[in-house]
Amino acid sequence: MSFDQLNLSAPLLQAITEQGYDKPTPVQEKAIPVILEGKDILAGAQTGTGKTAGFALPLLELLNNQAAKKPRTIRALILTPTRELAAQVHESFVTYGKHTSLFSVVVFGGVSIHSQIKRLQGGTDILVATPGRLLDLLYQKKINLSQVQFFVLDEADRMLDMGFIRDIKKVIDVLPKQRQNLLFSATYSKEIKTLASQLLNDPVEVAVARENTTAERISQRVYPIKKENKRELVSWLIGDGNWLQVLIFVRTKHGADRLCRQLINDGIRCAALHGNKSQGARTKALAAFKEGKITALIATDIAARGLDIDQLPHVINFDLPAVAEDYVHRIGRTGRAGAEGEAISLVTQDEAHLLYEIEKLMNKQIPRVDDTGYETVHLKVAKKTKAKSKTNLNTRKRTASKGRRESSDSSKQNSKHANHQQAKSRNRNR
Repeated sequence: MSFDQLNLSAPLLQAITEQGYDKPTPVQEKAIPVILEGKDILAGAQTGTGKTAGFALPLLELLNNQAAKKPRTIRALILTPTRELAAQVHESFVTYGKHTSLFSVVVFGGVSIHSQIKRLQGGTDILVATPGRLLDLLYQKKINLSQVQFFVLDEADRMLDMGFIRDIKKVIDVLPKQRQNLLFSATYSKEIKTLASQLLNDPVEVAVARENTTAERISQRVYPIKKENKRELVSWLIGDGNWLQVLIFVRTKHGADRLCRQLINDGIRCAALHGNKSQGARTKALAAFKEGKITALIATDIAARGLDIDQLPHVINFDLPAVAEDYVHRIGRTGRAGAEGEAISLVTQDEAHLLYEIEKLMNKQIPRVDDTGYETVHLKVAKKTKAKSKTNLNTRKRTASKGRRESSDSSKQNSKHANHQQAKSRNRNR
């Protein structure tokens, strides 16, 4: 199937052609017709399948077919979990809508709210926002959502992971009751289905991949290794493979800065991307990475959903994520839109239980590299030990409970004895 067969107008087809696309991805092929029919949708598609265009193109089509209104009012609201993702989604609307008269604005935290208010005062058809900044604007009465016809929750699972469920409900409460709702998610958990049942009206389900799976074109490998050897192995992989672009995920902000300094000392151009960086610094680092000015971008999970880099060849998990689902989102930065990619995880014995949870989630074992060039590390999870620990914990709870009861009984007895002595004393005094 080609984009010509999806009932998109000439301005959108022209923009698509200019981006070098001729065939829709599976999620686009399934979602676009449903959205154009005005139906609610629940789309479960793994990262890198083109789901942003899967809702951006039909929304642009529907909005462009309506009569233009002056002043412009917000008719489409897209909610995303992170600043980076908000910027990427906004960029997609601008790119695909460049030959229409539609206008898009993006708002998120970490930058001046005053400049965003000024842009909104000029009017916009489409608003892309993060929950926190959107609520700030609502509380200050600087934004009006009474004309919203289309509401999109993008990366809904990440929203729930980040604790945005209350904010989402607050936003929904101020939206018109009559609207079209679109819920897109990289993973398709029970929690997402619960949210969908509350938000969507008789939705059409679109699933182009099994729940919590990774793209087939991503080659995955595990390097069992000690923590003190991780940095040296990363430098060797980049140098030996002559890598020009690699995204490295770490667990903490300080860890990202530390690894960045170490790689710079090894002669590797890199930058760190995390929540302590200003929005300007984050934008600059991402731009330098996309343009090939730096080789390695070291990021915390805040960037796992917001980065959209064409043909990114390599992803390294320097630290495994604490939440198994985040592994899927991390490595989904590579192998996008049919391209091939490589995901490497450096795993210590202390992280073996995290790897176990990841493989359990995906229902597959990730191949191990036997010869890492370093001391052999065995990644075994002592299940019996875990069960024993649980038993010990229950025993401790019972012991503590018993101790509290004994203490309570002893206190009661002491209290009774004291009352008895006081009564005897009063009788003597009489």
